[in-house]
Amino acid sequence: MDAPFWNNRYAAPQYIYGETPNAFVSEMASQIPAGPVLCLAEGEGRNAVHLATLGHRVTAVDQSEAGLAKARRLAAVRGVEIKTVIADLESFAIEPGVWSGIVATFAHLPPAIRRQVHAQVVQGLRPGGVFVLEAYTPAQLAFDTGGPKSPELLMTLAGLRDELAGLEFLVGREIERDVIEGDGHTGRGAVMQILARRYE
Repeated sequence: MDAPFWNNRYAAPQYIYGETPNAFVSEMASQIPAGPVLCLAEGEGRNAVHLATLGHRVTAVDQSEAGLAKARRLAAVRGVEIKTVIADLESFAIEPGVWSGIVATFAHLPPAIRRQVHAQVVQGLRPGGVFVLEAYTPAQLAFDTGGPKSPELLMTLAGLRDELAGLEFLVGREIERDVIEGDGHTGRGAVMQILARRYE
């Protein structure tokens, strides 16, 4: 799932994963301290735009130019501005000690890259800053409602506690829920939800 794959997917006029924020991001948004927010693998911008409407200065990173163009359009419709950066997360450097919040929803990466990104997330947060993550767990393989088919791309609570060492887990749960996000995610899903804070 490289940039051409996502550019092709996001070429459609409709928003593949919808125009409203991920439900867990919306639920946890009030826990993000005032300040800049970084949205990783942000796609068409639904989370970034929502957080911008709440007053955050938001940077959205994705490898898809087409997705980020739609993110900017959505921001304009909502009357906010977001910064967009076209980059692959394997090579993107998260600036240390800068971010009040970092958000990643369904950002499924190969294990080595995921560990690299998560190590940078820990260092990228300001003291008191939070990381908000939702992703599919291996139990998602029993559903046909979205997500990768390769088990190594899926996440577990135990694995994330290890990869995010240095953060305090305020929420850490593996649950089933109805994930209704455009045409891309529709139906029952097995997800991991994390709200983790950098120690002050």
